Amino acid sequence: MKKLFALASTIALCTATLASANDGLVAEIDNPNHWAIQTGDYKNQRYSTLDEINKDNVGDLQVAWTFSTGVLRGHEGSPLVIGDMMYLHTPFPNIVYALDLANEGRIKWKYEPKQDPDVIPVMCCDTVNRGVAYAEGKIFLHQADTTVVALNAETGEVEWSVVNGDPAKGETNTATVLPVKDKVIVGISGGEFGVRGSVTAYNIADGSLAWRAYSMGPDEDILVDPEKTTHLGKPVGADSGTNTWEGDQWMIGGGTTWGWYSADLEENLMYYGTGNPSTWNPAQRPGDNRWSMTIMARDIDTGVAKWFYQMTPHDEWDYDGINEMILTEQEIDGETRKLLTHFDRNGLAYTMDRVSGELLVAEKYDPVVNWTTGVDMDPSSDTYGRPAVVAQYSTEQNGEDVNSTGICPAALGTKDQQPAAYSPKTQLMYVPTNHVCMDYEPFRVSYAAGQPYVGATLAMYPAPDSHGGMGNFIAWDNIAGEIKWSLPEQFSVWSGALATAGDIVFYGTLEGYLKAVDAETGEELYRFRTPSGIIGNVMTYTHQGKQYIGILSGVGGWAGIGLAAGLTNPNDGLGAVGGYAALSDYTALGGQLTVFALPD
Repeated sequence: MKKLFALASTIALCTATLASANDGLVAEIDNPNHWAIQTGDYKNQRYSTLDEINKDNVGDLQVAWTFSTGVLRGHEGSPLVIGDMMYLHTPFPNIVYALDLANEGRIKWKYEPKQDPDVIPVMCCDTVNRGVAYAEGKIFLHQADTTVVALNAETGEVEWSVVNGDPAKGETNTATVLPVKDKVIVGISGGEFGVRGSVTAYNIADGSLAWRAYSMGPDEDILVDPEKTTHLGKPVGADSGTNTWEGDQWMIGGGTTWGWYSADLEENLMYYGTGNPSTWNPAQRPGDNRWSMTIMARDIDTGVAKWFYQMTPHDEWDYDGINEMILTEQEIDGETRKLLTHFDRNGLAYTMDRVSGELLVAEKYDPVVNWTTGVDMDPSSDTYGRPAVVAQYSTEQNGEDVNSTGICPAALGTKDQQPAAYSPKTQLMYVPTNHVCMDYEPFRVSYAAGQPYVGATLAMYPAPDSHGGMGNFIAWDNIAGEIKWSLPEQFSVWSGALATAGDIVFYGTLEGYLKAVDAETGEELYRFRTPSGIIGNVMTYTHQGKQYIGILSGVGGWAGIGLAAGLTNPNDGLGAVGGYAALSDYTALGGQLTVFALPD
């Protein structure tokens, strides 16, 4: 460990002079006329100060122009806009287009990687990709086959590339990357194949490896200081990444990192969550399975962890913890604090002090959540920070080859990766949610590299005794820990939200509607049906002084995998096919960008 921290100190000293290396990107992010990062900003707020389009005139929106991506399957993420250029991506084969907005959207360049199609069956839950990133004149693409590519933003030429994983072992990628300071941060997918999750930092200049932090394993692998890295305020201690696993199971432990990343440049910390432990059969992996299902705060320069918080110890339901961390500055008990809010798959919304890792709020953000009665919030308790599991819905207690029924939420969570938005004006968070429950039957499974390592059969369906639909779009108070308003939807809301200074919030639906609602009341103000279901994230920008709203449509993702991949067995798609079978009555495959504006 002494060698590890001597190295970390050296790295920190060497990179100190590069702290402002991304001033250009920070300026682009701060420019409301551009959309320079998938998450809107480093805080993941997905908020725009643009207000030309507002609640008084949003009903007049019209389609300004469209662009076909030429690819079917699920279209997650959004375009980027830097100056006169728009950068657009697709699902596999991960084509990137550079469109010249000053020349009627002419294709300036196109990058089409040559990937082995054998990667497709290794990708869980559709061939999606959550978008490209920009920094220092480069466009960064993390391909499905885990190749990270830096493209010249002007020409599309490859400046460098590096392979981050091995699809033969089940390692793939669906996520975007985080360019921050002089590094680009990338994750890995493949928890359903027994992959050991990791986050890796590459140097923006040349793609060389800066650091890698695994989700579980020895201290030097997970980059912790046993005495200084904390969990709920207490040191994690030695061997925290192995001592809650049986034998060497941590080597195939899951905890993959395919979600979103945020950063606090003042604190020099980056934040993200880890996914489910492998396998889905909890009886095969006794213990808390640290550090799966964990919020992590790490030093940007060195990767060394400052604090962890494990939300779902010994997961029994596939409640990945990879959803976005939204960073805010808000007042609690008369004191302005730096907060982190996370809407977890497990149905609990957490508000934490993002500097110290103190747990402040943990409440259900869908009333139907039933697997737990809640989180122990007493710091003096032996079970502080742990959720109390309801025995009836415990797949571990019920046992292998027993079908546990009526568990809420389903494995895809009360919210999956579809990002929420935050408005500093209302101090509310706007959350696309799933309103879905499941039956879950675990069974014994053997590990083989590159083969599915799931060990459970699932069936999903709308939450019973409710509005009959499979989704809600809600406004959430992250300080009080309560829903302010909720809009029922027929299907899960799988689109990322956008809040603006125009007092409106945008989101898309699986049927294909772009909707705009009043940020204060939730009143619907506008809807337009695009050619395919929306699982993309709404973005906004200006060009030549005019505000535009952009959204990708192309049904797919986990919720739409049956339609996207032509699956009909109700248990396929890890249980989603049967639950969303009716989706084919409302939409069809597509791949299109639709851009909206007010009439001239």
